[in-house]
This record gives sequence, C-alpha cells and structure tokens, in this order.
Amino acid sequence: MNGFYKNLSMWMVIGLLLVMLFNLFNQPSGRDRHIPFSDFLHQLELGRVTDVTVQGRTLSGMFSDGNLFSTYTPDDPDLMRMLREKKVNITARPPEETPLLLTVLISWFPMLLLIGVWIFFMRQMQGGGGRGAMSFGKSKARVLSEQQCKVTFADVAGIDEAKEELQEIIEFLRSPQKFQRLGGKIPKGVLLIGPPGTGKTLLARAIAGEANVPFFNLSGSDFVEMFVGVGAARVRDMFEQGKKNAPCIIFIDEIDAVGRHRGAGLGGGHDEREQTLNQLLVEMDGFESNEGVILVAATNRPDVLDPALLRPGRFDRQVAVPNPDIRGRTQILTVHMAKLPLAEAVDAEVIARGTPGFSGADLANLVNEAALGAARSDKQFVDMEDFETAKDKVMMGKPRKSAVISEQERRTTAYHEAGHAIVASVIPGTDPVHKVTIIPRGRALGLTMQLPMEDRHTYSKQQLDDNIAILMGGRLAEELVLGQMTTGAGNDIKRATDIAFSMVCQYGMSKRLGPLTYGSKEEEIFLGREITQHKTVSEETTRSIDQEVREIIESNHGRARQILMDKMDVLHRMAEALLDRETLEADEVLRLVEGLPLEEALRPRVTAAPVPPSENNDNQKSPPGEGFTPRAAPPHPSQSPYGPQKPGGSSSSGGGSENG
Repeated sequence: MNGFYKNLSMWMVIGLLLVMLFNLFNQPSGRDRHIPFSDFLHQLELGRVTDVTVQGRTLSGMFSDGNLFSTYTPDDPDLMRMLREKKVNITARPPEETPLLLTVLISWFPMLLLIGVWIFFMRQMQGGGGRGAMSFGKSKARVLSEQQCKVTFADVAGIDEAKEELQEIIEFLRSPQKFQRLGGKIPKGVLLIGPPGTGKTLLARAIAGEANVPFFNLSGSDFVEMFVGVGAARVRDMFEQGKKNAPCIIFIDEIDAVGRHRGAGLGGGHDEREQTLNQLLVEMDGFESNEGVILVAATNRPDVLDPALLRPGRFDRQVAVPNPDIRGRTQILTVHMAKLPLAEAVDAEVIARGTPGFSGADLANLVNEAALGAARSDKQFVDMEDFETAKDKVMMGKPRKSAVISEQERRTTAYHEAGHAIVASVIPGTDPVHKVTIIPRGRALGLTMQLPMEDRHTYSKQQLDDNIAILMGGRLAEELVLGQMTTGAGNDIKRATDIAFSMVCQYGMSKRLGPLTYGSKEEEIFLGREITQHKTVSEETTRSIDQEVREIIESNHGRARQILMDKMDVLHRMAEALLDRETLEADEVLRLVEGLPLEEALRPRVTAAPVPPSENNDNQKSPPGEGFTPRAAPPHPSQSPYGPQKPGGSSSSGGGSENG
C-alpha cells in the first residue's frame, strides 16, 4: 500500500505541473491586457487609441497613456472606417497558423494523459516481476543468492544420517556424470520428516549454502489464496521457473498446508487446496519431464499427507530428522557454544546428559538463556552454573518468587514432593531424582524432577507401573502425615490414570484382556478417514477395562503406601529439609534416603515476597500434558501415556490447587 500511495502522489504532482505550464503559456505577456470589444470601441470614440495591429480576428494595440491591450473583433465592416477617422496607425498581419501536431497534441492531451495513467497502474498491479496485486498466478518463490545462504553443513550437527542423504543430492547436482554412468537417476523429491525444532529448515538452508545452483524457497501456505485456481497456477509457474534455471532446488516448508489428504470431510473434492495438490502431483511426476528440478519439502505431520504425494517417483526419499541422542546433543551444544565466551569448566557432554529429549531448537534456546543469565549477572564468561540455571528454567519454568504461599501450603507441598522423591528413590530401576523443590515454578507449587541416565525410546510394563507408584506418592504422603487430601494431586492422578488406560487399551499389557487395542480410533476431522474407522467396545468389555485400570492403580498405590510407611522417618526429615532449604539436589536426596546427615552449610534461602494473590489462581499445578515428562515416548504413533510432552526428564508437580 505504501508503494501505491507513493505512485499516486507522484502522478498528482505531475498533473499539477502540467496544469501550471498550460496556464503559464496561455497567459498574456508583458502589460498586454485583454479587454471587451465594447470597451475598445468606447476608447476609440474618445480618441484614446493611438496604434492597432490587426491579425485575423485578433486586434491589439496601444492607448494614448501607453497601456497595451488586446481584444477579439467581430466581422464589422465599419471598424476600418472608424480607425481611419480617428487617425489611428494601423498595422495588418496575416493570421497565425498553429502547427497541426501542436493542435492535435493540445486537443488529445487529456485523453493521452488518462491512457498513460491507466497503463502505468495496470503495470504496477501486475507487478512487473510477479509481485503485484494482479499477479495471482505468479509463484511467490524467492531465489536465495550465495550472499544470503551463509549456512553450510558445518553449522548442522546431530543429524549425520540426514546430512549424508542430502549431501549426495548436492554431489549429484555438481557432478551428475558420477552417478549417471551406472544408470542412476537424480531423485525428484526429498521429504524431511521430524518433530518441530529438529533442524529441517536449517538443513534446507545448508543445502542452499552448499549447492552452487539456484535455490527457490517458499512455504506451503504461499500457494493458496482467496481466488479459485490461484494455487494450481502458482505451482505451474514455480516449476516453469525451475525448468528455466535447471538444475535447481525448490524448497517448500510446511508442505502439509497444501499436501493433505484429498477427499477429506464432507465437502467433496473440488476445493482450492485439492486443485493445488493435484497440480503439484502432475508437475512432480506427469507427462512432462522436469529433469534437474529437485523438490525438497519439510513437515512435522507426515500422517496427514496424501499417499500419492509420498510414493516413489514424487518424493523418492523420506529423510527422518529425529530428536538427537546424547552424542548429537553434544555436537549441537558445541556448535552453539562456539559463539560464546565460555569458562574452562563448561563441559558440553555433561550438559547433554542432563537434557534428554531436547531438540536442536531446545538446545539453542538453552544456550541463549545461559548467555542471557550470565549477562544479567555481569559475568565475563558463561559458566556451568549459568547452564544449570538455564536448564532448570527451560525444563521446570521460571521461579515465581513473588507468589504468596502460606506456611500451611508450604508444609503440604514439602510432604507432597518428599513423597514423590522417596518412592522414586526406593523403587529399583527408576530414573534418578535430579532435583526436588518447593519453590513455585510455572503453574506448579513444587516439583520433583527425574532425569534418565540414558536416552529411552520404549517403556516396559514394569517401568510404567513404577511411574504410577511414583505419581501416587505425593497424595499418600499428605494422607499419612497430614491426614488430608488436596487438589494438588489432581495432575498426578490424571497422569497415572492415563498411563493405566494406555497399558490396557493401547499396549496390550493386561493379562485379562489380552494383547488387543480397545476403544474407538480417534482420527482428526477433515482427513478423510474419520467417518468410517470406528471400533465399538461392548459394555462387558468396558466394565473389564475399568476394573483392570482400577486394579493397576490400586496395586501401585499400595506399593507406594508401603514404601512411605517404611520410610516415615525419612519422609519427615526430607520435608523439614525442603522447608528449610526449599531445594534439594540429587546427592542430598540420596543422603536423606540412606539415613545420612546433610551438610551443615545451608544454601541461601529463596524467600517469596508477598504480593496480592492472583485472581486467576496461578498457584495451580501443570494441567494434564503440561508436566515436564520424557520426550522419548512409549512406542505409540500418536500419543504417549503421559500426554503431550516437553523436553527433559519426568517430573511430578504437586502442592498446588487445580481447577477442574
């Protein structure tokens, strides 16, 4: 819009200048004053006219006082007689002939001006280069130059297998004879698949930085507009540009915006998105050849893509870009830490071991938070303390030091978290307790955090049972010591129930019901599959499921109760230590569980400053699915028994009030 108003103002100025020039050339020069013919006759009768010049119908001259005049005369035969009687000097000249070109120009000037303005604005609307308001069918692909592509494969770490596959494509573009001599053909498409933040777009930037060929970059949402047929036209234009610049690479980010299943929902198949997808399918593998045009796309939702888009011949390769393991996390941290002034004690491998489940974006955020924390403390170098503080902030949330917590709630929270920590420490084979705190973080009044010793991709039945027992420990500690039940255990109970239901209905871990999947398959609407894929369960089976889930919960509830009753003295000591120190590290929790005394030197205590209580009840715990649980979920394609997950180890939050 700024360009439109700029052009409009420019043409208004040009028109104003033309009007001023026109008026300037049509004004009488000097002292020449145009007068009515009747005034001329009156002055002539008074004898005040001394000289006249006759040129056609135009009469100009001079009065006796020296003033000049001009007038237009009618066809009056008595005029010459009157001039001679008054003894006026008469000069006669032939009529002035206006050039034909000037006459035509003057008469047609307004029309030519309007035509010129119309042509100008039409060219502006068409954009000249495909960026105007009328350029609906033009592709919005942006060509990246070598100066813009500063990312190379040296900047990509932790995903070596994906780099190898993409490196092969770049080598094919650089030296195709190396592969073609044995009959190999260049892949037509590469689909990058992985969770958010794993580096799919970064890989595409590295391809642009490594390849010495044109690189077109656009998003899946750039195809579809409000006008029908625009998406298909833009796909055609995109591949036409690619053919002109072949060999080249076209990168489409978030291709699920345009590549979803066809025939979805109830509206039929003739919508704009499906026309765009059909054109994309034809261009990738149709009758016309697109040799030298490689399509690279990225998505974190491969389950919603149309099967025709995923077959060989279109996307020949599907490159998985998963969350990095400990070695990959170490490499990623090394890349990001290279830009910071680090203290000598900083060890990337130690940080990587404490960040299971982190993606590349999570690690970049962790390093950035550590640098910001060091800057706030006016440090010259970023040390391990800054990274530990940043890790706690990312995994557990920022401490809410201003929260108003009564002494009774602090005591309840201390026993609640101590119950989680003791059960987690006593049960063999569970993830070690990393930290226990009753400092409010995020929406939780307290947290017990566990970090696994190694990356985990599957969970056994025993591990899931142990997790349920740990979740039950908080509520049981409140009951056994304080003789009360609070809403702070609501999230723990919800998560334990979800795990038990998943064990029975999804993972086939019930001896009574067997290795079967129960319940309706929950498909997302508008994917074309949700209408026909329903599986009902009989009432008898539903009762059996409920009974089996209850037995799993009660069995592990009993295990946790027995552990806490056996460790009652440890429970009291740990709760008192939490009330005194507010945070216990892993070694301190272990000493308490083993009955050893804590060190006498106490850490500085974080005291909550009193502020008016929040009306929206911010002192609630994390709702279901927002506890910081392992990113490495049990082997289910859609959902972990813990719900949606965040980076880091599992934690149990408690002591807070929960709505609903």
